[in-house]
Amino acid sequence: MGTLLDFKNRTTVIETLNGPNVNIRVLLTLQPNYSKIVQRLNVNPELTTAYIGLGSNLGDRAGNLLLAVRCMLEASFDVVRLSSIYETEPVGLDTDLMFLNMVAEVRVSNISQTQMMARLLRIEYLLGRGDKTIKKPRTVDLDILFFGEIVVESEFLTLPHPRLHLRRFVLEPLVEIAPKLFHPTLDRAVAELLSDVNDNSVVNRWDPNSSIAASGADARTE
Repeated sequence: MGTLLDFKNRTTVIETLNGPNVNIRVLLTLQPNYSKIVQRLNVNPELTTAYIGLGSNLGDRAGNLLLAVRCMLEASFDVVRLSSIYETEPVGLDTDLMFLNMVAEVRVSNISQTQMMARLLRIEYLLGRGDKTIKKPRTVDLDILFFGEIVVESEFLTLPHPRLHLRRFVLEPLVEIAPKLFHPTLDRAVAELLSDVNDNSVVNRWDPNSSIAASGADARTE
């Protein structure tokens, strides 16, 4: 299969992603034509560090996450770090389908938070996401959690994300890669927010090998 990713090597890529503090350069060892994209990480006063939450609970969940990361690279986001992938219970949605979630640390220059959100919405659309306001299963969900230290509230975008401190499925992967990240309005590090979160939904580190084994077992019983 060959849209944006060579799926013949997908299992290897997924296993690579599923480690702590993964650098995107490792992912791109299987994508040599894109290796130059991640070289633009030199210090620049115009660079902004942002954190993006990624989720999928429809179709090829892991493939959707990888495609979203690839699309962010192609949208000129420097992806610096990726959390592990977590399998999580849906919260606030009309579905029982489990999610795969992760968080990406990215650096961007010369774009605003609104422009970043517009690019993320475009990626969602390209990957098959419909109306973002409908609380149904989705191929991919991309949310800006933090955009530097920007605090903004508008009809289009609220930053920091207004519910991130209430959601274990966001905090677990975020704390994995940036435990000391400071929430500018709550005046607390995200690690503290995780320790106090009142959310008992299921959030577990995802094991791609167990998913492959389960798929094989299902196939043998058919």
